Amino acid sequence: MGDPPTPILSPARTRLILVRHAMPAYGPEQPAEEWPLDPAGQTAAIDLRRRLPPGALLVASTEPKARQTLEPSGDVRVDDRFGEVRRDEPYDGDFRARRLAYVKGVAHPGWESPADVVTRFGDAVADWRARAGSRPLVVASHGMALTLWLTAAIGLADPGGFWSALQLPDAFSVDLTTRRADRLPPAP
Repeated sequence: MGDPPTPILSPARTRLILVRHAMPAYGPEQPAEEWPLDPAGQTAAIDLRRRLPPGALLVASTEPKARQTLEPSGDVRVDDRFGEVRRDEPYDGDFRARRLAYVKGVAHPGWESPADVVTRFGDAVADWRARAGSRPLVVASHGMALTLWLTAAIGLADPGGFWSALQLPDAFSVDLTTRRADRLPPAP
């Protein structure tokens, strides 16, 4: 895949939290971008709100599972630039292996280029950080898109390992100055 361009972001005081959505109700009856949260995902989204900073600006991809992950925490804005990698992927088969190979650099025909994902995601982060001002910014997105952007923005040493370890949901405090992404601890 080559190294995608590193997004240029000026250091800001805005705290950035990246969230991977909670567990969706999935199946071949509808495309993945239309899946809502399942009951366990809804419960996890309620629990997640205790881990997020109060008063944050909440933004999610336009997919229901991402938006619904943040809704228990307050009003959620949406931005399609935080969407998952655009791809031609059949429902059946070994989707985990295909996705893992992609975040590790394998180009699949019909899949959005990693550089395009990094650019759109990085542009969205920059725009929303500016809108957030001094408020924390919480972005709910998807595993592959998060992994690609973090690899470009902070230099993840093992994108495949990071992606493989993601939970549903998961949340990371990202410091672009020190180039760190730290998983938020469980709520007390």
